[in-house]
Amino acid sequence: MIELSDTRIQKYMTPYRYPKPVLHGSGTEGAFDSMAVDIPFVFRHQDCFYMLYTGFDGKGYQSALAVSDDLLHWKHKAVILKRHMESDRWDRIGGAATWMIKESDSLWEVPRLKKVDGKYWMVYHSYPGTGYESGPAEIGLAWTQDEELLDWHFPDKPVFSWRDGEAWEAGGLYKACIIQNDGLWYMFYNAKDKKERWTEQTGMAWSPDLEHWTRCRENPVLRVNPDSWDERFVSDPCIVKDGDVWVNFYFGYGRMYEDGHTHAQEGLALSRDLFTWEKVKEPILTYGKPGTIDSGHAHKASVLFYNGILYHFYCGTRPVQEGDAAQAYGEYRTICLAGQEKVW
Repeated sequence: MIELSDTRIQKYMTPYRYPKPVLHGSGTEGAFDSMAVDIPFVFRHQDCFYMLYTGFDGKGYQSALAVSDDLLHWKHKAVILKRHMESDRWDRIGGAATWMIKESDSLWEVPRLKKVDGKYWMVYHSYPGTGYESGPAEIGLAWTQDEELLDWHFPDKPVFSWRDGEAWEAGGLYKACIIQNDGLWYMFYNAKDKKERWTEQTGMAWSPDLEHWTRCRENPVLRVNPDSWDERFVSDPCIVKDGDVWVNFYFGYGRMYEDGHTHAQEGLALSRDLFTWEKVKEPILTYGKPGTIDSGHAHKASVLFYNGILYHFYCGTRPVQEGDAAQAYGEYRTICLAGQEKVW
């Protein structure tokens, strides 16, 4: 394992935290984000910063875009992945969009969208039942040719499913990210088993065409460690490249801390071949101090390097407080920002 003090990882650290959310749930009855927001993915498009993110309204997930000029102040643009309860589609409940295919996977290049076969591509997962992550989710790939990124086409069936997998992923699939290397597409995803107190781990599959996927025989390629802080979850991969090293900003969960609670926190793992990963021993972004916006969890990374500074967007949670705009089951769940430097 890599120590937190290792000089190799200092350039990935983001110790400065913006003190308030950059996005939060609307609290508006009937809105897609009435209770919470989640899962940021930040990129640049048409001379503007965009954030793909997920809203929760008690029935399930739907996904939207927000825009910003400065990475701090964000304005909702549109819901682009909606619920279709009247249909019999596999994704009728809606879905959580987690990733778009990028021009470059380099950490040090501002992420921009890549056209494949003349289309932009978006990864999402959808659950079969209403409620909070109800039932085993499957993964879909949507596409658009619309430069405004508003008119998306959704597949009639999942592109990747737990139904074809093994016991460690039989409980359903969560966030996926897709990168390209040596002419192949690689999808990293986390999944859970079917135990009541389930475990989440990260697997990988590859494809020549974004349609036909082959699972890695060594799955899960990133596993939980029963003697570590990530003893139950190694989840939500966010994979970028630094020279000849692949870097995964993931989140781990499992250890009970001195406050009597377990906390999801951001971890880091490095690889040279996408198959074998070495983890950093402790979290690189810990849960926050009591009362702060991430005192519950700090997890689900999206990283962007801009003007010489690494921006680390993530989902932060804490117990609900008086005056909060929205809440889900007693929790204030928002999208937060940490930085390599204090840019606010």
